[in-house]
Amino acid sequence: MMSTTLRQLAPAAAAGLALSLLSTLPAGAHGLAGAGLAAGASHPLLGLDHLLLLLGVGGAAALAGPSLLLVALAAAISGGLYGALGGNLPGAEVLAALMVSGLGLALAARQGQLLAVVLAGGVAIHAMLHGQEATGSSADLLGWWLGASLSSAAVVGASFAVIRQLAPSWGRRFAGALCIGGALLALAQLA
Repeated sequence: MMSTTLRQLAPAAAAGLALSLLSTLPAGAHGLAGAGLAAGASHPLLGLDHLLLLLGVGGAAALAGPSLLLVALAAAISGGLYGALGGNLPGAEVLAALMVSGLGLALAARQGQLLAVVLAGGVAIHAMLHGQEATGSSADLLGWWLGASLSSAAVVGASFAVIRQLAPSWGRRFAGALCIGGALLALAQLA
């Protein structure tokens, strides 16, 4: 009896420990977006808020339908352009982290329209932050955006493929992990 309970709690405990250790890292990897292809490709993997959002986009598409990928693409383009043209939101870094939690909550609620709106908002805010970083030569910027786009697509695609194969109970755990991860990252921004 005790070993069954421990086995059931072990994944949650491991995830909680990992999130608490990772919460000491900076939430965003925002800097200048003009350092070329390699910097762009590594960027989505270095910011924990970005990585969680990308995993969330793939997971949401796996659980609620692949049409959400088009919503994410449109939001990424719109947000990136808004940021590149000088657009800004107060507290955008904290808001970006909170959108990861919002995505988890919307995913848990299984409300398709709400999920699409929250997903679009989260992706647009993250892309806006990247658009604001868009400085440098056009060749470096093109390489950076290409690298970031390819790396992001790979993370979303992997998340989509893995989560699609899991049992429905893992979808709830995934949504919970997004909620907790986003909240920890938002708190780390405020500390």
